[in-house]
Amino acid sequence: MTEDPFVTHRSLLFTVAYEMLGSAADAEDVLQESWLRWAGVEQDGVRDPRAYLVRIVTGQALNRLRTLSRSREEYVGEWLPEPLLTSPDVAEDVELAESVSIAMLTVLETLGPTERAVFVLREVFELPYREIGEAVGKTAAAVRQIARRAREHVAARRPRVRVSRSEQQAVVERFLAALRTGELGELLEILAPDVVMVTDGGGVVAAAVRPFHGAGVVADLFARAHRRVETLETTAVWLNGAPAGRIDLDGEPTAVSLTVEDGRITRIHVVRNPHKLTRLNEPAELAR
Repeated sequence: MTEDPFVTHRSLLFTVAYEMLGSAADAEDVLQESWLRWAGVEQDGVRDPRAYLVRIVTGQALNRLRTLSRSREEYVGEWLPEPLLTSPDVAEDVELAESVSIAMLTVLETLGPTERAVFVLREVFELPYREIGEAVGKTAAAVRQIARRAREHVAARRPRVRVSRSEQQAVVERFLAALRTGELGELLEILAPDVVMVTDGGGVVAAAVRPFHGAGVVADLFARAHRRVETLETTAVWLNGAPAGRIDLDGEPTAVSLTVEDGRITRIHVVRNPHKLTRLNEPAELAR
């Protein structure tokens, strides 16, 4: 019996939806809606099921993204993407790993819905302009122009340097070791002077509503957190295709993703919103 194309391409479809939405929960909802649409199609007449399914998922994700835009504007504090536990294998596909990184997903949040869809489908999944146009309701020529603008927008905001996996792992391990000891000096050594830390509590748990700037400020915050809790456990994990950290403060999980340049941490994304931390135990299946 031939496997249903939706099942065959499910990991790909989830990745498309997740990169467009930055939320695994919303991506799963989009897949459910897309499955219902697919089930109502005369599938024997579909010449290219993969392209057809990507088109359905893109349309549903665009609808969801436009609906979510207002709620994200009203979100308490900084909104960060939902982190995903991933296997080290995801990092083998460098383009995929970069595209699902927390740093990149945060940049994609600054694009409009159509620009984001075009960027993801063209730059990550390398779809032809014609197919992208069918998915977003634009001509191939219009899609080409949108893709160019989106590339320029992202290039101006993405991390400047791509570091090796071993360098990222080494910095993560030093960072987590410093957190365990609460040693301020060690933290200052691995933080860039102009480091920025963004925290997301969603109004559910304590978190700053604005980013923190500067190595001294950030190091002091971590040192104080170490003193205030009874138990602090750190675990090196893979989040969104890169080495990262899980920190349990008195049993409450926190996901920490780091951007590293020249051996130092330039940006820290801290997700504390418990609604975004439900996928830290089972690796997500991503594909392109």
